[in-house]
Amino acid sequence: MILALTGFLFALFVAQTIGQILGLRRRNVNQKEKLFSELGVEGQSAKKIIGFFHPYCNAGGGGERVLWAAVSAIQRKEPDIISVVYSGDTDTTKEKIIEKVKARFDIELSPQSLHFVFLESRYLVEDSTWPRFTLLGQSLGSMYLAWEAMSILIPDLFIDTMGYAFTFPVVSLLGNIPVGAYVHYPTISTTMVSRVKNRASGHTNSGAISSSPVLSAGKLLYYRIFMYYYAYSLRQARFIMVNSSWTKGHVDSILQYSDTLLDAVHLLPPLVLLSLLSRRRGASPKEAQIVYPSCDTRQMAALPLAGRERVILSIAQFRPEKDHPAQLHAFRALLERYPEYRAPGAGAVQLVLVGGSRNVGDATRVEGLQALARELGVHEQVRFVVNASFAEMLGWLGRASIGLGTMVDEHFGINIVEFMAAGAIVVAHASGGPLLDIVVPFEGEPTGFHATTPETFAEAFRTVLTLSPSEDVAMRTRARTWAVGKFSAEEFEKGWDASGWRKWL
Repeated sequence: MILALTGFLFALFVAQTIGQILGLRRRNVNQKEKLFSELGVEGQSAKKIIGFFHPYCNAGGGGERVLWAAVSAIQRKEPDIISVVYSGDTDTTKEKIIEKVKARFDIELSPQSLHFVFLESRYLVEDSTWPRFTLLGQSLGSMYLAWEAMSILIPDLFIDTMGYAFTFPVVSLLGNIPVGAYVHYPTISTTMVSRVKNRASGHTNSGAISSSPVLSAGKLLYYRIFMYYYAYSLRQARFIMVNSSWTKGHVDSILQYSDTLLDAVHLLPPLVLLSLLSRRRGASPKEAQIVYPSCDTRQMAALPLAGRERVILSIAQFRPEKDHPAQLHAFRALLERYPEYRAPGAGAVQLVLVGGSRNVGDATRVEGLQALARELGVHEQVRFVVNASFAEMLGWLGRASIGLGTMVDEHFGINIVEFMAAGAIVVAHASGGPLLDIVVPFEGEPTGFHATTPETFAEAFRTVLTLSPSEDVAMRTRARTWAVGKFSAEEFEKGWDASGWRKWL
């Protein structure tokens, strides 16, 4: 009796949902005509619309550069395509966004084939809205945000460029359109699941949870369920681009992820009906394709290679995952092993931390780092440059001998590319993009160094600081040549075109 009632109620829900979807699709015909009229588009029947889902499109970061590089390339090569960006930046205008893109990235955008759909519910994907179960809350919020987006305009192709995979089933169901993605980093990874399973503490698994068998078991179940639906959502995409080998490895693993228990649960009513309702046509991608981000290195590549100062430079937002404390510990190890670098005058080495502070949390983190520098006895040779202008950052890039990156499993590392283009010899953590894609041999010769502990970082610093003048300039030249050529805008556009997005229009 209960099963029959549940099935009846679910059938009513499905019928109502289908009615809403059909009504939404009918309204979309008028919405498209309205859009074409606003843009002054002629020959509307030949025009196609690509919708880019990027709620923080005006943030000015590396992810936004990928978005605007893609839009710009489409505008230049495909005059019959209209690019629509779904954005939560309701406090600005189309004209101001275009101006900022030009000023920040030097990317030209044409207003004639660009439109914005401004979404009111972006707060549903912000960390502050979900102090607990943040991953789940943000994912559910993104699904509602996708519903809002589709209720305003359904494109012919939907591409998520920010990492909201849970929007894919919603878009597929509501719009009956193909979905694609550019993934900067996975929302959850098999590494995160393994860390909880092994009760290892870390950035995504606090000590309070890892030390408790009960909490660890609960979080592991939560992660298993979340991973199951994340994998299901990713498989709704027709094509997936990723920014690095590290991200590709994780995404490919997620695409193959399954859970026998949860598979069995979905054979029960009414979930089996929901699965059938949301199942899309066509095969899921078996693997992701690497398309390296477009990095603007022109101004960095113009900096002189010789005459560098004894400056170890870090450029990274003051976020926990960037692991600035590791930089201070590595610097102390250098000074303890080689006291001559403490000597006043020309022999002294300076650590400069340049980074953005977004909020009170970041500001508090900077204060903590300053306190740690005093505790370690290195504060007199450590300098913090918070929220530096681009010109100030460029100035430090032209002075530094070493570019430092300590983030573990950095998914790509645009700052590492910028170091190499600027002529600073990189010492980066031996993981993620810096290990697999960026700081790699060029023409059989090294372009930088990797390390994992304060001691190995200190030894790498020492190696750079004691290179002969000829070896020094040769390594800087190799690194610049490799970075500028491999991670250029032209290479990005080749990779974007090769992803196969056109066939889905």
